[in-house]
Amino acid sequence: MGALEIVFGVILILVAIAVIAVVLLQDGKQQGMGAITGAAETFLSKNQARTVDAFLSKWTKFFALGFFLIVIIINMILYFT
Repeated sequence: MGALEIVFGVILILVAIAVIAVVLLQDGKQQGMGAITGAAETFLSKNQARTVDAFLSKWTKFFALGFFLIVIIINMILYFT
């Protein structure tokens, strides 16, 4: 196993952990769960949740794309060496 494979493997693990963390931080799409969990559903908290969800959604796409590209790069390295 070469140094390049080890470096990309470590990066792949870090990106995988980041994808898992960002997905778990997102709110579910179920309606009415705020009353059960005790969350206050004011106008400001709803808008703040939307901006946080939008932010997390963008980072989920970014990390998923990075994960996909790193897997392709690792497979190309293994195939051509």
